[in-house]
Amino acid sequence: MQEFKPFKEGKVREVYDNGDSLIMVATDRISAFDNILKNKINEKGAILTQMSKFWFDFTKDIVPNHMISVDVNDMPEFFRNEKFDGNSMMCRKLEMLPIECIVRGYITGSGWASYVDNGTVCGIRLPEGLKESDKLPEPIYTPSTKAEIGLHDENISYEQSVEILKKAYPERGEEYAEKIKDFTIAIYKKCADYALTKGIIIADTKFEFGLDENGEIVIGDEMLTPDSSRFWPLEGYEAGKSQPSFDKQFVRDWLKANPDNDLLLPEDVVTRTVDKYKEAFFLLTGKKFN
Repeated sequence: MQEFKPFKEGKVREVYDNGDSLIMVATDRISAFDNILKNKINEKGAILTQMSKFWFDFTKDIVPNHMISVDVNDMPEFFRNEKFDGNSMMCRKLEMLPIECIVRGYITGSGWASYVDNGTVCGIRLPEGLKESDKLPEPIYTPSTKAEIGLHDENISYEQSVEILKKAYPERGEEYAEKIKDFTIAIYKKCADYALTKGIIIADTKFEFGLDENGEIVIGDEMLTPDSSRFWPLEGYEAGKSQPSFDKQFVRDWLKANPDNDLLLPEDVVTRTVDKYKEAFFLLTGKKFN
């Protein structure tokens, strides 16, 4: 049996080279505030992989995606075991673009802090009188650079994203910048509208795009998971305050309240976090996670 070793490891994911494809494995590691925590969140990797699959299928009419299969029986023998079952995705190889595509439909987090400070979010002027967690009149696109592990991504303007892509792709950089912006907003609108009917507000999210062998844009990475998005329950939503969420909020809140945490979470925070992930999966897909 051929042995595989990951050639790339992110905070929570490992990527394996499978010749003409890649196999992306979402581990049960969890990160917060750019640190990997010592706990594992059991089944988290599989929940995120299956959720990405759901959204890739849901949006393939808007933009092609990199997913080939999430069935380990379609993968080399090395992956056909419990460690990889459910949390692995075989994907097309792409040349990833150096931009994180962030879209915000509601004002919260760092965007809210910036708005309070000067009325803008990532340089975009917003209407006066917005409250925390308000829905924006239209979703806004606020790209950022991609930082190496341990460094922070840097917010940039759309114009800066054009310059970065023109530098990398002189012939088509401007076209790519415009397309990924349009795709980001179109995908967000379709998915956010759907999620609302299932009782979930998608406040913001990020996407990553790459180029296929013909230089055409394909969406890759993960998609609309609680790790890459802010999901809020529609029930009880009220602008003017921060909202409870389906993501790592329990983790972030506990770490903030316990600055001497040594990156180790108590068991109840771990349990509540995985329960939230499962609840989001069930609401969005209509299926219990197993």
